[in-house]
Amino acid sequence: MESTEEILKRSFGNKFPKNTKTSSNAESTLSDSAEANGLGKDNCPHCGGLGYVIPDVPPANPQFGKAVTCTCRQAEQEMDRLNKLQNLSQLGALQACTFEAFLPEGHGLTADKQRNLTMAYRMAMDYAKEPKGWLVLKGGYGCGKTHLAAAVANYRLSMGHPALFVSTPDLLDHLRSSFGPGSTISYDQRFNEVRNAPLLILDDLGTQSNSEWAQEKLYQIFNHRYNARLPTIITTNQELESIEIRIRSRMVDPSVVQILHIAAPDFRRAGVAQDQSDLSSLNLHGDKTFENFNLREQELPRGQATNIRNAFETARAFADEPEDWLVINSMGYGNGKTHLAAAIANHVSRQGESVLFVVVPDLLDHLRAAFNPASGVRLDKRFDEVKMAPLLVLDDLGTESATAWAREKLYQLFNYRYNARLPTVITTATPIDEIDPRLATRMLDGSKCTFFLLEVPSYRGGIKPKRNHR
Repeated sequence: MESTEEILKRSFGNKFPKNTKTSSNAESTLSDSAEANGLGKDNCPHCGGLGYVIPDVPPANPQFGKAVTCTCRQAEQEMDRLNKLQNLSQLGALQACTFEAFLPEGHGLTADKQRNLTMAYRMAMDYAKEPKGWLVLKGGYGCGKTHLAAAVANYRLSMGHPALFVSTPDLLDHLRSSFGPGSTISYDQRFNEVRNAPLLILDDLGTQSNSEWAQEKLYQIFNHRYNARLPTIITTNQELESIEIRIRSRMVDPSVVQILHIAAPDFRRAGVAQDQSDLSSLNLHGDKTFENFNLREQELPRGQATNIRNAFETARAFADEPEDWLVINSMGYGNGKTHLAAAIANHVSRQGESVLFVVVPDLLDHLRAAFNPASGVRLDKRFDEVKMAPLLVLDDLGTESATAWAREKLYQLFNYRYNARLPTVITTATPIDEIDPRLATRMLDGSKCTFFLLEVPSYRGGIKPKRNHR
């Protein structure tokens, strides 16, 4: 049988020093040549500087005769692995994102939103002290979720613990780049670094391109970390219903995951008016309230007076508790549907909640403008702002140009908000049977939508109402 020294010589060739102390033959210490090769620590009592040892096990053991890394090198290898994780992280620009720099009270928030933001702050701080399970932070752009996630990473690093913080699109780019001929690391190495990171923070889930390859890689990462119960933080501005079902099923497991929706608006637009999107034209309808709505009880026949009062009561009830959809369809123009929609928006806005009020043709113009290279906002961000608005009021549906592009954008918007059951008010003077059937079927779903037909003539007079077919 070969001696330990012979096995090591055969395994390491010229790198093996002539006079080496092993577990079975303690003749001398490591020579200068081995130290120069940087194999192990020259004062290590286990390997004498070689960096490897032969376990003292019986021949039947699978480890018999196999050189394994000495403990003096394992620490260095672990440090090297952690350094690679740090280099992969994107905390350079986010080093200032700490808990000390965060404002838990926000800027001009309502009491409910302040409590919500403070809860998010405390949850993130508690998680930073003892990362266990998963933490999902969801909310709109600029609400503070990325700051809190980065604060967790920075706190862990300050305590000497590793953390990998990376945006989801960039993570996938890192994985793709490892296939390149110039890559200094193999794909398998990079993938294992990510999925086994002691703490992984994935920022902006849902903003990546959803190719089959991307979905599969993300699923593999999520599934591995879910099964291994590895600490993970995820931030997203997407509704959970829109996330790939295999990933979503793991993100909503209450035994592993804490989910918090951050209701605060964009921090970057400080002040009490920060909820008002530049898309919104609600400021043009600030005078339209429930208090000054004209019920026209003295001028309308009884049936029409009852109809407009019912419309008023339906709109006011929706404003008090916005839920699902409300469609106000009328016989022509000028009969109060925009006033009621604006009254809903103004009532909710006065409660400190975010509202997006937009005329449908103007909305499509804003989306088209985002294609311009000079636009200050990308189309995907602009569209997300609309489809995820806490309350969306779409005025004058049916007056837009009916191009294929416009129909597709409206369908995507309707379908998202319909599935997510996001509060939405729609006004239209177009007969329902003339509206794109993909939109009409959602507007007529009585389980999610209140459809009200306003059957009164114009306030302004002189406008012949359309006959509305059901």
